[in-house]
Parts: sequence; C-alpha cells; structure tokens
Amino acid sequence: MNSSNRQGAIFAVLAYTMWGIAPIYFKLLQQIPAMEMVAHRVVWSFVLLAGLLTLRVGWQAISSLLREPQKLAWLTLSSALIGLNWLIFIWAVNNNRMLDASLGYYINPIVNVALGMVFLQERLARLQWVAIALATVGVTIQIVNFGSVPWIALALAVSFAFYGLLRKRVRIDGVSGLWVETALILPVALWYLFAISPDNIIMSEHSLTIQVSLIAAGLITTAPLLCFIAAAKRLPLSQLGFFQYIGPSLMFILATLFYDEAVTSDKLITFGFIWAALAVFSWHGLRSSRQPQQ
Repeated sequence: MNSSNRQGAIFAVLAYTMWGIAPIYFKLLQQIPAMEMVAHRVVWSFVLLAGLLTLRVGWQAISSLLREPQKLAWLTLSSALIGLNWLIFIWAVNNNRMLDASLGYYINPIVNVALGMVFLQERLARLQWVAIALATVGVTIQIVNFGSVPWIALALAVSFAFYGLLRKRVRIDGVSGLWVETALILPVALWYLFAISPDNIIMSEHSLTIQVSLIAAGLITTAPLLCFIAAAKRLPLSQLGFFQYIGPSLMFILATLFYDEAVTSDKLITFGFIWAALAVFSWHGLRSSRQPQQ
C-alpha cells in the first residue's frame, strides 16, 4: 500500500469503528425518546456542518445547488431516507434490538449490489448472485419457519441502500450534501422539539449533562462521515468495501457481550446465512481486485 492507501485505510477503520460503537452513546441517552434524539441530531449536525462549510469547504456548492431544482428534489428524498434510517436505528438500540440493527448493516452491502443491478444496469457476477441467494434464504427461513419478519434489519438495510443510490445522482461533496439534507428536515426537527415533543420538552429542561450529550449528537453524526469521505478519496471502492463489516460486527459484540441481548435460534440461522453470503461477496471482491486491469 502506498501512503495514500495507508491513510485511506486508517480513515476507513476510524469511520466504521465510530459507527460501530455509536450505540454506546445512544444507550447513555436511553431516556430520550428516539424522535427527540433524531431531532437533536439534525439540529446540531446542521450547526456543525454550517461551521465546517464556513471555515473549510466553502458555500460554492450550495450556491450552485440552489439553481438546480432537480438535484434539490433528489436530496429531499435522500434527507427523508436518512432521517428515517436514524430514527429506526436509535429506536432499535434503545429498545434492546441492537442485534437487528447489526443484521441490517450486514445485509446493506448485498442490497446495494441488488439495487445496482436494478437501477444502474450493473451486471452481477455468478458469486454475487450466490451471495444474494444466500441472504434471501436466510431472511425467508426466519419469516416462514419462525413467523417473524426482521423488519428493523430490512428497513435499515433498504433505507440506507436507497439513500446511497439517490446520493449517486447528485454530484456534491459529502459535507455540503449532508448540510443540505439536514437543512431540509430541520423545520420538522424544530417543530417536533418545540411543539410535539412529550411534555413539551425543550433543551433547557434537561440536566447540563444531557444538554451537552445532545449537542454532541452533531459530532457523533458528522465525524464518522468525514472520515468515510476521506477514506473514499484515497481508496478504491473495492478495497473500501472490506472495511464496512467493522460496524455491524462491533454492534453484534456490544449487543451480545455488553447489553445481554439473546441470540435466538431464528436470528442465529439468519445471521449464519448472511455471514455466508458476505463471505462469498467478499471473496468475489478480493478476487476481482487482484485481477489485472485490461
């Protein structure tokens, strides 16, 4: 690996590690309703990203975007998807469903491949078809034999996959794009905080510790994203993909070893098929990356 690749690998490990241990932060704020947590995440991410745009990135991309209504429309859809993804994830963590969240992010790369085939006319290799088939079998067994639909995992995987697909349609840097997305859902977040939040909760009614922790939601949201952007600039996607299993693996460890979530038989079977699918998926990616370019 050259210097740029090594830096990219470090940034990738940092990004996925932060995403993987993020449940610890949300567990500490378990008394805060999921919707309120998402609202604070939007508000403080908006503020932090505005500061980054002012001090480092600049507002040129935002100015250009305002003259392109089609791009704004795509970002409106992506903002709704990422907001939904945040809400489901926080709810899952705070309701002792972290294993389901972990499963969702294991499934996500396989859903990405499927969406690439359907919407981007990407051709799938034989091993990719095998990976998709294994993942489908695992989910189907849970639904048919155990009568339980892994809706949290599927919702997280599908919402984040479609979010990534929509973001591919908009040429804009990560910081500017995320700021626009948070700006689009900021009115909803503020409306909830000041009008709909249970017991009319506002920031001043929390303890100082909770206030500081809620403000930190902006950093929790943007820090791994910025590391991911830095990694993506320095690593080919074929290499970056191998780091994406760090996050759900850390979630799995946290759920089973630290938060006493039980690995029931239906989850164990589904995880087994998903892990097998990911092994096939990763082997295909590794083999493809080693083939000489024509």
